[in-house]
Amino acid sequence: FTEEKLGQAEKTELDAHLENLLSKAECTKLWTEKIMKQTEVLLQPNPNARIEEFVYEKLDRKAPSRLNNPELLGQYMIDAGNEFGPGTAYGNALIKCGETQKRIGTADRELIQTSAINFLTPLRNFIEGDYKTITKERKLLQNKRLDLDAAKTRLKKAKVAEARAASEQEVRITQSEFDRQAEITRLLLEGISSTHAHHLRCLNDFVEAQMTYYAQCYQYMLDLQKQLGSFPSTFLSNNNQSSSAPVPNVSAPSVLASASASLPSVSNSVVTSGFSELKSLSGSRKARVLYDYDAANSSELSLLADEVITVYSIPGMDSDWLMGERGNQKGKVPITYLELLN
Repeated sequence: FTEEKLGQAEKTELDAHLENLLSKAECTKLWTEKIMKQTEVLLQPNPNARIEEFVYEKLDRKAPSRLNNPELLGQYMIDAGNEFGPGTAYGNALIKCGETQKRIGTADRELIQTSAINFLTPLRNFIEGDYKTITKERKLLQNKRLDLDAAKTRLKKAKVAEARAASEQEVRITQSEFDRQAEITRLLLEGISSTHAHHLRCLNDFVEAQMTYYAQCYQYMLDLQKQLGSFPSTFLSNNNQSSSAPVPNVSAPSVLASASASLPSVSNSVVTSGFSELKSLSGSRKARVLYDYDAANSSELSLLADEVITVYSIPGMDSDWLMGERGNQKGKVPITYLELLN
């Protein structure tokens, strides 16, 4: 090995296929470790908590149960609401917000648990199991190759016939052992493709867990917004934006159908009678833009919050859209981003 490094000895090269398999295995190990570690950071941002969980896992003991960040915030809000008085507007709102935060905290726990079982554990098993076996067999292959090259060197240096015969016998034995170990290593490395297929299924499970989590959080916040919106407007006078203002249209993608929580459509609740009258009658109205909107294509009009544009309806247009005009520019605009002016 030293002579190889110094460039004085010949080296038996592995075949190209085996080299490619080794490169693929190293690449898989590198990125699996990075993805696994960053997923752990995503699920548990607190490094001290991650270290504590690691220590308890190595000690084969269950980590003490503690409130996570949303649950802790929720508890503070509930305690503050009770202190201020559940009968007051602010106290009641704090209690409702606190209950929702605690529900989000529970969903967060479920996401961490599901992801750990279905995604992180299989990735960790590959790093600590399959790849360790591959590394062990690869080291054996390296040793067998060095034995073979050493035997070849002795054969070249042999001068006496008896020494040459013994060296040739040694080369045949070491060559046979090297070929056998190369085949074992190759079979193990070819299993990397099935590892990729397995990790793909685990990735789908992780995405499914995230979809469920975000769908639940969206539903919880939607319910909370409706509860807070039911307060008298006098209690909302300090807000810059009234809770009764339409919210942007959030259309749930079709893949969320598989998630446990179903997302209600927001668009129906925000179509006011003013928009209905505008669509049924010819003519135009002025409207204030509530939120920034980036046009998805050339048929739509980009909007800036608080600007005033002219809107009107044309026959056959989708019920969630109007035509908008700003100077010489015009295009479709979503009604959920508008507030009609008197």
